[in-house]
Amino acid sequence: MDSAVVNYLIDNILSVLAIETSLLWGVRDAVVDMKNELISMQSFLVDADKKGTSNEAEKTWVASVRDMTYEVEDIIDRFVYHINSQRIGGRSVRFLHHTIYFPQNLWVRHQVATKLHKINRKIRTIPEVNQRYGINHIEDKSSSDNHKWIVRRGESPLFHKEDELVVIENKRQLIMGWLMDGEPRQTVISIVGMGGSGKTTLVANTYNNDDVKKHFDCWAWITVSQAYELENLLRSLIKEFYESRKEANPADLSSMNYRLLVKTLVNYLEKKVYLLVVDDVWDTNLLDEIKVSIQDSCLGSRIILTTRKEDVACYPLGGKHHVHHMHLLQKEEAWELFCKKAFSSNPNGSCPLELESFAQELVGKCEGLPLAIAALGSLMYSKNMSQWSEIYNGLNWSLSKNPKLESVKSILFLSFNDLPYQLKHCFLYCSLFPEDHEIQRKMLTKLWMGEGFVEQVEGSTLEEVADSYLVELIFRNMLQVVVRNEFERPRMCKMHDLLRELALSVSIKEKFGAVYDGGEEMKECKARRISIHKFDGELKSFTGMSKLRSFLVFNKSLKTLPSGSKMLRVLNLEDAPIDKLPDELFKLFNLRYLNLRGTLLKKLPNSIGRLLNLQTLDIGGTQIESLPHGIGKLQNLRHLIMYRYTGNWNEFRYSIGMQAPLNIGQLKNLQTLCYFEAKVDLIRQFRSMTQLTSIGIGSVKEADETELCITIQNMRLLCSLSVMVTNEEETLRMDALSSPPPNLQRLFLIGKLETVPQWFCSLQSLTHLQLHWSRLAEDLLPRIANLPHLGHLTLSNAYVGKQICFSTGFPKLSKLEIRNSPQLNEIIIEKGVMPNMKSIGIDSCIELKTVPKGIEYLKNLQELVLASVSMELQHRIEGEGSVDFPKVRHIPKKCIW
Repeated sequence: MDSAVVNYLIDNILSVLAIETSLLWGVRDAVVDMKNELISMQSFLVDADKKGTSNEAEKTWVASVRDMTYEVEDIIDRFVYHINSQRIGGRSVRFLHHTIYFPQNLWVRHQVATKLHKINRKIRTIPEVNQRYGINHIEDKSSSDNHKWIVRRGESPLFHKEDELVVIENKRQLIMGWLMDGEPRQTVISIVGMGGSGKTTLVANTYNNDDVKKHFDCWAWITVSQAYELENLLRSLIKEFYESRKEANPADLSSMNYRLLVKTLVNYLEKKVYLLVVDDVWDTNLLDEIKVSIQDSCLGSRIILTTRKEDVACYPLGGKHHVHHMHLLQKEEAWELFCKKAFSSNPNGSCPLELESFAQELVGKCEGLPLAIAALGSLMYSKNMSQWSEIYNGLNWSLSKNPKLESVKSILFLSFNDLPYQLKHCFLYCSLFPEDHEIQRKMLTKLWMGEGFVEQVEGSTLEEVADSYLVELIFRNMLQVVVRNEFERPRMCKMHDLLRELALSVSIKEKFGAVYDGGEEMKECKARRISIHKFDGELKSFTGMSKLRSFLVFNKSLKTLPSGSKMLRVLNLEDAPIDKLPDELFKLFNLRYLNLRGTLLKKLPNSIGRLLNLQTLDIGGTQIESLPHGIGKLQNLRHLIMYRYTGNWNEFRYSIGMQAPLNIGQLKNLQTLCYFEAKVDLIRQFRSMTQLTSIGIGSVKEADETELCITIQNMRLLCSLSVMVTNEEETLRMDALSSPPPNLQRLFLIGKLETVPQWFCSLQSLTHLQLHWSRLAEDLLPRIANLPHLGHLTLSNAYVGKQICFSTGFPKLSKLEIRNSPQLNEIIIEKGVMPNMKSIGIDSCIELKTVPKGIEYLKNLQELVLASVSMELQHRIEGEGSVDFPKVRHIPKKCIW
C-alpha cells in the first residue's frame, strides 16, 4: 500500500521540477536527490507489498519508510503551497522572478532544502540489509506456513458432515444438473463470490455426492490459492486422479519435469470422463498453464472453478461454460445457519428466548456472509448470558484476537493483499464513507482523482482510468453494486460491513484515514484523512490537522470548519448547514476536490479563482445564482456541477441553472458543465470546448437554434446533453443538428417540440431519453423504437394524444415513466415488445382508467408504480377480486400513491 504514496510523490516532484528553474532556485538539487531516493524506496515498498512482512523488525522497518515518505510528502506539498501563494492575484512571472530574492522567500527555500537534505540523511541511516532496500530483505512468507494454512482451510469443507450444511440445497441441485446433463462437450462451471461466501462448501458438498461421482471415471480436487508451484499442482492432480480409481501413482512422479507431467496427465485423461475441481483460483495465468493438460475430448468431462474474481470466472477453457454467482444469505437463511452453530445442543437447534435479541443483532452484523455467521455461531456456542453481552458489546472483526474470528479476518484479508498497489488506497478510501452508505460512482472516482491515486495512462482520461479501478474492485468482489445504469455500469456501490471494518483497521494502522463518529472530543488525529460521521457543536482544531489531505463531512449539523488544514486536496461538505465560507478555504492551493452541494450558500466569492489546482467543484443544490468572474482562472477544472432542483417534477421548470461569466469558455480541461443559463455569446464560447462530455444549458430561445446546434455538433465526445428553453411557451428548435455527437448516451429535452427531430433515429448509443413538456402531436415511438441501447424512457407532458401504443421494438428498455399526460386515456403494449421491461411508473395521468393493455406480456416486470391516477384505475387492480388484478398478479412490487 505504501508504494502508492511514493508513486504519487514522484509524480508530484516531477511536476515541481517542471516549474521554471528560477522558481526552484535553492531547492532544485535537493528535490532531484529526493526523487532518486524515492524511486529506490518505491522498489522496496512494492516488493514488501507483494511478499508481506513476517516479523516485528521488518514491520517496523516498513513503517519507518512509510513515515518518512509521508514526511517528504508534507515538505513537497508545503513548497507547492508556497509557490502557489505567490501566484494568486494575477502577479506576473516577471514579478515572481524578483520575489524569489526577497528575504522571506529565500528563507523558505533554505528551510525546504535543509529539510530535504535532513530526511535524505535519515533514509540513509536505515539499517542496511542486503545493500539497502534489497529485494531479498523481506522474506516471502506466502509459500510457507501461510500458504499451507490457506490450503488446509480450503480443503476442510470436503470433510464436513451433511447435517452441518444448510441453505445450499437449491444451489447444489443447480450445480449437479450441470454436472450430469449429458452434454458430451467439456463443461466448465465457475463459482464466483466474495471471500467467505460459501463457494468451497457448496462445491465440496456437490463433489462428495455419490450420484455425481457415478457419472465420472475419475476425479480430482486441487486448492490453488495465491501462491503455487505449477509442477507441484500437476503432481497433485495426477495423484488425485490415480487414487480416485485406487491405482498406484507413477513410480517416478516426484522426479518428472513439467513436460513429462503434462504428458502423463494428458495420456491418463485421454479416454476418460473426469471431474476436476480447481479451488481458489486468483488469476488466469494458472488456467493458461493447465489448459493444455485438460483438453476437451468430448466425452462429457466437467471442470469446476471457485474464485473471487469475475475475469477468472469468465475465462474460456473450451466447451460450454456456466457461471454461478454466490449471493449473500437472506435474513432467514442467515438465522438458520447461526442457530445451527450456536445452539446445536438445544432441542431442534432453537435459540433461547432470553438470547434472541442479542443473537438477531449479532447475525445482522455479519450481513449475510456465511463464513462470518458460522464463525460467530461457533464462538457463541455454550456461552452464558454475561458472555453473550460482553461479546455483543465488544465485537470488532478487525481487532479481535479470538481464534474463531481471526480466521474470518485472515480469509478476507487475502482479497485485500491480492490487490495491485494502485487499488489498495482506492479500496481503503471507501471505508471512510458511513456504514451501509451507497457510494455514487462519479463521486468516488472524482475523490480518487483529487487524492492523486489515479495514474495517467496514455490514450485514456483520468476518469476512464478511475472507472477501470472501480470495475476491478467490483470484479474482485471487494465492492458490491447496488444500482446499475442502462449499460450495466455501476452507478451506486457499497462495502460489506466486515470488509469495511477490516479496511478501517488497516487505515488507522497505516495512518491512512480515520472516522470520527461522535465519541469523546477529538484532540489528536494521526491519520491523513478524516471522515466526520456524527458531530454536535463546533469542530475545534486538533493536533495533526496540518497533515490532513482529505476532510469528509457526512453530518448535517457541522456548522464550522477547523482551521490549519493548508495541505487539503479533498474537502467534502455536502449538505452541511454552512451559509458562508471562511477566507482560509480559498488559500487551500493544493485543493483538487470541493463539494459544497446542498449547503446554504447564496454566493461564491471571486476568490474561488485562487484554487488553481481544483479539478471538481460541485455547488449543486445551493442558492447560488451566478458564478464569479474568478471561475475563469481555474485552468485545471474538469467538472463544474451547478444546478438545483425545485422539487416539483410535475412543473415545467423543475431545475434551475446558474449565470456564468463569459470567461468560462477559457476552461479548456472542463469535461462536465451542468448547467448554465444560456446567452448567445456564451454558447459561442463553447465551440472550442470539444473535450466536454456532459453539458446542460438552460433558458435557450428559438433564436439560439443555429448557434446551439453548431456548438453541440462540434462536441464529438459528448455523452450527456440537457437543453431547456426559457419558458413553457418557447419552442425548442434543434432541427439544425444534422449530425449529433456519436457517443450521446443521455438526452434531456425540456420545452415544446413542433416535430420529432429527424436525428433521433441516429442515436445508436442512447440509453436514457427524457422529453419534458414537449407536447408533441406526432407519435414519437416509431422514431425511437429501434434504438439498440435505449434503457430508460421518461415522457412528461411529452404527447398530447389520447393513446400511446408500443407496437414494436424497444429491445433494451427496462424503465418507462409516463407523467403529466392529462389527455391520455389508453396505453397499449403489443406482445413481444419491451421484453426486458422491469419498472413502469405512471404519474398524473388522470384520464387513464385501466392498466396498460398487454402489461401481462411483460414477464420480467418487477415494479408498477401509480401516482395521482384515477380512483377507477386504482380499484381495478386492488385486491384479488378486482378486474385487472390477473393482469398484474405476476408483478412483485405494486405501489399506489
